[in-house]
Amino acid sequence: MSMKFAPTTFLALALFGTSLAGCSSFQRHQAPEAAAAAQTDDDAACRANGVAPGSDAYVACRRDRDGRRGRADDRLERAHRNLAERMLNGQ
Repeated sequence: MSMKFAPTTFLALALFGTSLAGCSSFQRHQAPEAAAAAQTDDDAACRANGVAPGSDAYVACRRDRDGRRGRADDRLERAHRNLAERMLNGQ
């Protein structure tokens, strides 16, 4: 008992599979250059506040900036996931 697929069905399944593969890796794997740029930006912003590296205020500034970036990344990924679900559900 063998199943036969129409060429269009096979093409649709192949496109669907590749689109899911792209969605699964969205934004989780930053390029090393982007991570280094974020570190440099954080350092410059915290030093601009007049605090010395290694001080409690500097550490708090870096922690706050890291938390804000993480929340922004989470929002972006959630929006992308919602868009992908809407597209799959035909909405």
